[in-house]
Amino acid sequence: MNKISTDQEKIQGLLTRGIANIYPSKAFLEKQLKSGNQLSLYLGIDPTGPTLHLGHIIPMEKLRQFQELGHKIILLIGDFTGTVGDPTDKGATRQALTHEQVLKNAKDYKKQASTILDFSGPNKVELKYNSTWHNKMNFGDVLNLSTNFTVQQLLERDMFQERIKAGKPIHLHEFMYPVLQAYDSVAMDVDGEIGGNDQTFNMLSGRTLMKSMTGKEKFVITMKLLVDPSGKKMGKTEGNMLALNDSAKDMFGKVMSWTDGMIVDAYELCTRLETDKIKQIAKELKAGKNPRDYKFNLAQEIVSIYHGKVKAKKAAEEFVQIFAKGGKPDNIKSFNIKTGAVSPIDLLMELKFVSSKGEARRLIDGGGMKINDVKVSSWKESVKIKSSDIVQAGKRKFGQIK
Repeated sequence: MNKISTDQEKIQGLLTRGIANIYPSKAFLEKQLKSGNQLSLYLGIDPTGPTLHLGHIIPMEKLRQFQELGHKIILLIGDFTGTVGDPTDKGATRQALTHEQVLKNAKDYKKQASTILDFSGPNKVELKYNSTWHNKMNFGDVLNLSTNFTVQQLLERDMFQERIKAGKPIHLHEFMYPVLQAYDSVAMDVDGEIGGNDQTFNMLSGRTLMKSMTGKEKFVITMKLLVDPSGKKMGKTEGNMLALNDSAKDMFGKVMSWTDGMIVDAYELCTRLETDKIKQIAKELKAGKNPRDYKFNLAQEIVSIYHGKVKAKKAAEEFVQIFAKGGKPDNIKSFNIKTGAVSPIDLLMELKFVSSKGEARRLIDGGGMKINDVKVSSWKESVKIKSSDIVQAGKRKFGQIK
């Protein structure tokens, strides 16, 4: 077994930084961390998309702290629960995914997560899939599992209450989702679980089931979410969701697009800067210092973690060139596209500057598409493109037509 560190300063940092709540209590987990015993804990991820993003990065950073102290870390791929669909924060039923789609989405997760967690060496992260045990359960097993919960407990979820008020359906498989996720803790016999505070209900369901079936007291850590001043989470639609497969340039640009009110929280949740320095930044911002300078440094700090200091520096220089000086990147990627009349939506899709036609329409309506610095005024009318034309989408994406 690996040597377990009980360094008091590191333990205090682990117990406080970025944390929303600890169940059953901070004192309970602190006692376990100081005992010198190896703890096992996990983060569960349903592969609803091919990219690990900010919602995964924040709890993985906390897992990294546990791993550095010598504790056993499990990254659980919800290849079974991902086909059921987590109803968390959803005002309508999720679109069902097949097992094949879920596995395809998850194929690069380990590679992406390895920029934060260590998957090699004596204390490597263990990768597990929850279909391993869920596929072995029969209907009788599921019914027996459900006896540990009441309808009243499951109906407590805010989104279910909102759907009932709005007259929207709650499907039975959604109702059962937290029960299935709860069994993951029992199947792996872990000491704890970590996730965003939007996953509190699901994770506490795991505590309930663990105590009922095994008598074990499982700890749960809920992490703060990075939100804008209005309380809105980062999202794909807004184009500001940090993803682990983002290029250094895109990652830098996304951070710079965050609101000034997010700067201090982002330093706490997304960087490894010392807490004392973050407190000093908060103090200086409150005193009226220019937030742009701190955000610029924030972007460099974040990009350095995932791409290294050299690429972070280059991304910073390119950002200054494009935005502060009104220029374009030095190396604009070339695309072999058929010239002539084309739908601007199809052009954006072919260049892979957008992920959907809806996103393309919104971009054009907002004046975000340009060809040779001239705005495309309507997505309903064709545009003519020729060799050497430069197409721009938003502030960060450029492509030259061959």
